Amino acid sequence: MPDAAPSPEVPATPALPPTPALSPSPALPPRPARPVGLSVRWRLTLSYVALVAVAGAVLLGVVALWLLRYVPDGTVYNTDPIAGTSWAPNRTDIIRAFVPPATWALLGLIALGVLGGWLLAGRVLRPLTVIGATAQAVSDGDLDARIALPGRDDEFRRLADVFDGMLDRIQHDMERERRFAASASHELRTPLAITRALLDVAEADPDPDVPQLLVRLRAANERAITLTEALLLLARLDARPPARTPVDLSLAAEGAIELLHEVAASHDVRLDVVGDPVIVHGDAALLDQLALNLVQNALVHNLRSGGSATVRTVSLGGQGALIVENTGDRLDPAVVATLVEPFQRGAGRTRDGAHGGSGLGLAIAGSIVEVLGGSLVLTARPEGGLRVEATFPLA
Repeated sequence: MPDAAPSPEVPATPALPPTPALSPSPALPPRPARPVGLSVRWRLTLSYVALVAVAGAVLLGVVALWLLRYVPDGTVYNTDPIAGTSWAPNRTDIIRAFVPPATWALLGLIALGVLGGWLLAGRVLRPLTVIGATAQAVSDGDLDARIALPGRDDEFRRLADVFDGMLDRIQHDMERERRFAASASHELRTPLAITRALLDVAEADPDPDVPQLLVRLRAANERAITLTEALLLLARLDARPPARTPVDLSLAAEGAIELLHEVAASHDVRLDVVGDPVIVHGDAALLDQLALNLVQNALVHNLRSGGSATVRTVSLGGQGALIVENTGDRLDPAVVATLVEPFQRGAGRTRDGAHGGSGLGLAIAGSIVEVLGGSLVLTARPEGGLRVEATFPLA
């Protein structure tokens, strides 16, 4: 009986056709028109004018009520033994002489209040003009615009600093989302392209090896499912921060060790866990996922044989820490700083192509630590390998 023909090799992943352009997103609904009203500058000016007018009227009223009350009304004569008898002005005469200049003085105060109020209001509101112009520029798409308001600390400067900080965070998040979307699209196209290549080969082969084809299709499908689940987890972490409760970090570490013990044995990696119970503020499910990702990363990116990985939980100055260290090749510190970015695997860290992962393990770990209010520090070990330290506030 002749030998069975060897199954054809899977060709290189073909380039997928360009993705059709998406239709533009619908325009935002127009805002309802507001009725026309006085500007804030005019309202402040009128407030200053009203204050000046009331103050002037009160002052003049006090003069009229408290001083003129002691001046008698009617004809008044002053009798002096030397000068003789002379006429003196009465209350009506004084009022007739006082009211016109007092009125002009009040009108002058009002005019001064209008001019001074207009200038002062413009000076006070000038920072708001700068903030509004910057907000309009950002609304038009210029995310590089910043207020950078100079001067001493006050309410407007604090508002400007908060606004600039918000723009920095928005710009950083949008750039990260763009990179993430581009990388996710590339990663998801790979298993789909492999699947299509396998189907093309099977269709062209008159006698395809169906079991082998199914194995390869299942592997490609599992990769796509794993990647999609990781993407959904990242999306959920960014959507709504979880509630924090007291959680024992050592239990999360022990759970990860139990789940990955056989994986460590198959990779010839000695896996150790040490440390005392450490109670931190966090979410039990997310901390379990964090420990699982860090330990799995330590196993995947390790020596080809005879490697080791250590998981520790310690208390450090009011912080609880989960520390995972593993052996491996020496790493460039510049590369280590990028490993928390999505799909950054790090050249030379992966044991083999079958266990390369999706490049989302440390990205998910970083997102978990961020939403739980902790910090994640990655350090290249001098002797080779990686040290990852996740810290959280103690409960």
